[in-house]
Amino acid sequence: MIRTIRFLGAALGGLIGITLVVAQLAVFQPAPGSTLLVAAWVVAWIVLGFTLLPYLTVIPALAALRSVQQLSTAEFVTAIIGLFLGLLLGLLLGLPLAQLPAPIGTVAPIGSSLFLGLAMVGLTVAKRHDLITAAESMGILRPTSTDGGSGLRILVDTSAIIDGRIADIADSGFLFGTLEVPRFVLDEVQRLADSSDTLRRTRGRRGLEILARMRKAGTTPVVVIDEDVPNTPEVDSKLVALAKRNGRAVLTNDLNLNRIADLQGVRVLNVNSLANAVKPALLPGEDLRVRVIQPGKDAGQGVGYLDDGTMVVVEGGAKSIDTEVEVTVTRVLQTVAGRMVFAHPRQG
Repeated sequence: MIRTIRFLGAALGGLIGITLVVAQLAVFQPAPGSTLLVAAWVVAWIVLGFTLLPYLTVIPALAALRSVQQLSTAEFVTAIIGLFLGLLLGLLLGLPLAQLPAPIGTVAPIGSSLFLGLAMVGLTVAKRHDLITAAESMGILRPTSTDGGSGLRILVDTSAIIDGRIADIADSGFLFGTLEVPRFVLDEVQRLADSSDTLRRTRGRRGLEILARMRKAGTTPVVVIDEDVPNTPEVDSKLVALAKRNGRAVLTNDLNLNRIADLQGVRVLNVNSLANAVKPALLPGEDLRVRVIQPGKDAGQGVGYLDDGTMVVVEGGAKSIDTEVEVTVTRVLQTVAGRMVFAHPRQG
């Protein structure tokens, strides 16, 4: 399309150049026999039209279209309202300006309307989040929710996507609300999927597959949003800023992001915390059956794991490696990494 516009610009530029020569306007009056000068003049106009016309037509139009597409519905509405208010102010200001002598009385009303209209569009778009929040607090607007209800809006972190458990949690129906995946998070997952490192590439591709599966299942709505936080390069900081902006929560299993969000008053849904919370409660004296798979840290200890991943340290279990043993729980220890169970072989 741009190539076609360039050729049209070249044709238009050549036509303007020839018209100026034929009309012999003051801007260009060729001397007799100056054929080369006339040809250079026309070629210059052709080059000028070929170069400038796309920048005066198609390129600004495409840039404006991309900017509009990046706006959410609420942001687009605020821009339209701002334009309407600006034009209304321009109309009110233009009435007295129209009484001035020409040409000021002709140009000033149009100029004031254009200036105020564009200024109000820029102002309302820049302050759109504050305006939407104020309208919601006054009851003019209902709090926005992309799932059509009043469910929680949850921003999804990269770590939660590539972890893989988020799809099972959503399928279980425990996530009430809408999962929002910011474009910059999706781009980070895409970079992982294109990584030269095999493990990172596998995790990234699994994350993209999980998102596609969740959107297809529809148990929990999943949407990709184009909201961003300019001048903030870190993904974690962007997520926290977006969550604070509209009172949203953050879904993650990143411990550092969890701490940062907690410090700033942002609600966090931590996948690891949920996994630990749903593990069966074990009390001293209970009997378990566990397979010892490796030696423990201290002499004579053996280590095994329950089906939910809980580590079981068996005192005197080093001699039972690669076998299943009946054990009795002696102590349960909760650590940052998860829960550890200490036990000894059951007597009798």
